[in-house]
Amino acid sequence: MSDEVTYDDAGRAEVIRGKAREDVPELTGDPGLGCHSGNEMEKAARMAGQNDLLDQYARDYPQGPHDKPQSMCPAFGSLRVGLRMKRVATVLSGSACCVYGLTFVSHFYGARRSVGYVPFNSETLVTGKLFEDIRDSVHELADPDRFDAVVVTNLCVPTASGVPLRLLPKEINGVRIVGIDVPGFGIPTHAEAKDVLAGAMLNYARQEIEAGPVAAPEGGVSDRPTVSLLGEMFPADPVMIGQMLAPMGLAAGPVVPCREWRELYAALDCGAVAAIHPFYTAAVREFEAAGRPVVGSAPVGRDGTAAWLSAIGDAFGVPADKVAQAQNAFLPAIEAALGAKKIDGTITLSGYEGSELLVARLLIESGADVPYVGTACARSPWSAEDAAWLEAKGTKVRYRASLEDDCAAMEAIRPDLAIGTTPVVQKAKELGVPGLYFTNLISARPLMGPAGAGSLAEVVNAAIANKGRMDRMREFFEGVGTGDTAGVWEDQPNVREDFRATNLKKLEKQQRAAKAAQMI
Repeated sequence: MSDEVTYDDAGRAEVIRGKAREDVPELTGDPGLGCHSGNEMEKAARMAGQNDLLDQYARDYPQGPHDKPQSMCPAFGSLRVGLRMKRVATVLSGSACCVYGLTFVSHFYGARRSVGYVPFNSETLVTGKLFEDIRDSVHELADPDRFDAVVVTNLCVPTASGVPLRLLPKEINGVRIVGIDVPGFGIPTHAEAKDVLAGAMLNYARQEIEAGPVAAPEGGVSDRPTVSLLGEMFPADPVMIGQMLAPMGLAAGPVVPCREWRELYAALDCGAVAAIHPFYTAAVREFEAAGRPVVGSAPVGRDGTAAWLSAIGDAFGVPADKVAQAQNAFLPAIEAALGAKKIDGTITLSGYEGSELLVARLLIESGADVPYVGTACARSPWSAEDAAWLEAKGTKVRYRASLEDDCAAMEAIRPDLAIGTTPVVQKAKELGVPGLYFTNLISARPLMGPAGAGSLAEVVNAAIANKGRMDRMREFFEGVGTGDTAGVWEDQPNVREDFRATNLKKLEKQQRAAKAAQMI
């Protein structure tokens, strides 16, 4: 008889076991393994019985030209979704360095609660004790007076080792337990990791609804058919969308990812879903399983708003005169706002938020020339209309764009303004091109309807006007901090060309030896 204290019968569940192979390095012994290790981690995960998980991720989030994340750790996306929800506890299982980085950046972005962590070592990982430690931690956290749900996230190493979060209890003391795997070798961007958790929560909530009555949202149930909004957006945008839907007898529903568990029920209880951000593949799958139609694009600019209101009207069977009433109420105001705040300049645009195509549409209708748009997200049917509109305007749209793609486009075009991720903006400023960081300066503004029209003009025009300042700064700092002048010097660096020549010969000799070894 064992003296082990158990909470449930998870320890007796059948576990899929892989066969050991000698050609795969030990996960905890190779410091080179991690989200950037490429195929080795994936091989180990498949050996550990994770084929179904990785195959589903490959279908949901197809890889691009790069096989590793080029944004921050993908798990930050799912972590942020959980931390923004009321009465939801978050637990991470992964390498200590990864957990430290994730908790640091989560608090940098304003998280006001602790992040749980289940540490491990080689012994607990190999023997299965790590799973038992995770199970103990969720039992300890499952306090219905404090939490509605506990989210447990496997990072790279536990996922590759096959730590079976599916064996955790679905519910403890009335507290829901949601286990997800978010490995850097399976999820290309942190934006798509938001979909992993949003989809898992919608799946759980949908099963609760199918099992019987569920609690109503704190704000009550809408007396009009609702449109659930898929994708994080500026707080004023859902309000504006609700105003545009009102003439058709519709209302804006919850925004997914939601802020509390009850909103998941209300989101599923909609008449249609607006895929404002088109990469929420798992969430769309849950809505479609619930029989809800999905509408792509968004009400941005004059053309986008007209087409979107028409598509929503079709999804709900709204009479044409009602749709026209909504369009006539808002399109003139949008046109006036766009005309009052024009943008004159060439702009390259890139990012990993998923709203890049929408922003590009708004910039073009504001008068800007946008020859290139790069998004780190994959091609999606929910963004097809946006891509077609942009390409008709002469814009090159690049899905799964790499950092190299974005920088090459910016360097080739030399725009008046480069909007992009941190390294793109840094590269632009080194070239004397004004730059704006997409996430903090563009996403943090309204985009929808009359409020969005013209909202970008002020910040964009101000940045373009800084070209003269950028030229003066570039001229002043020309050559500083690059090549021989990198670092801090009190005098001119002592350049030894003879040392360089000797070292170059050594490198050439090593290359010849490597080629000879390959031939053998």
